[in-house]
Amino acid sequence: MTESLPLSRRQLAAVAAALLACSAVPGVAMAADNAYPTKPITMIVPYPPGGSNDIFARHIAKELGDVLKQAVIVDNRPGASGNTGTGIVSKSAPDGYTLVAVSSSMTTNAAVQTKMPFDPVKDLAPVAMFAKGPMVVAVNNDFPASNPADLLKAVKAKPGIYNYATSGTGSVNHFATEYMRSMAPGFDIVHVPYKGQGPAVTDVIGNQVQMLVSSGPSILPMVRSGKLKAVGITSLKPSPIAPELTPMATVIPGYEFDLWWGMLAPAGTPASVVNKLNAAVNQILAKPEIKDQFLREGALVTPLSPTQFGDVIKGDVERWKKLAKERNIQAD
Repeated sequence: MTESLPLSRRQLAAVAAALLACSAVPGVAMAADNAYPTKPITMIVPYPPGGSNDIFARHIAKELGDVLKQAVIVDNRPGASGNTGTGIVSKSAPDGYTLVAVSSSMTTNAAVQTKMPFDPVKDLAPVAMFAKGPMVVAVNNDFPASNPADLLKAVKAKPGIYNYATSGTGSVNHFATEYMRSMAPGFDIVHVPYKGQGPAVTDVIGNQVQMLVSSGPSILPMVRSGKLKAVGITSLKPSPIAPELTPMATVIPGYEFDLWWGMLAPAGTPASVVNKLNAAVNQILAKPEIKDQFLREGALVTPLSPTQFGDVIKGDVERWKKLAKERNIQAD
């Protein structure tokens, strides 16, 4: 027994040396990551089924499963304006098997909610942006405007008289409108918050409130059926989403407000896994049928690298925190 112990130590030392040597050879140390995925992936959607987050996530999940040769399961975990499901992912194992499909509302939430269960910059790793899309500025049919110039002229002629609706204080459409107001001196229109998009749209149609900034898919059907009038779009340039609409930037230089959708992983997820997922998503976004599906939902596919997507998130969080402070925007 006394002679076998030194031999055992020598064997352990030899194994350790071999492992160290392997780690110095490119590709060997990351063999486990290169094999990813070896089991099904869960993509959490932090909103109920049927919304844009859910629709886009399901398009991507189906295709991603085909590319990666593993099932990608969509799991809806709604609650707390998206914070519940996203918080679950932020605390999950950073191994690439639990992901979250988020939208730009995550960054506006971060600007007004002081007790979010996660930090969108520090606790999550950007993986891939799916798409982005502008919002539409709509008014009731009796409002004396049909384009951005008319809208500014009408509001400036009667400061504080007209109202704009939102789906709630601190919502994305609240930020979009206040951002517009911050860049257009004299655009004095009063905020009327609602508890959800439905009642807000109803009251704009009924002329209880005069204006609403909303996503294309949620408002354009009302416009095209003649119930509302679209006067502009929030993209910097004309958009394929609604090419007939004039950008608000034509009268408010530099104004741009895009919604976006994308996928995150827990912070600490290996770069090799993040890059593999990013390449797979960008491969999917290049498909004409995916571009068409997203366009029908009011979005343009937007492939970015993880670093580029991270810059978008960080930039938006900083921009909306600054705006919230300047315009006194607070969560309900």
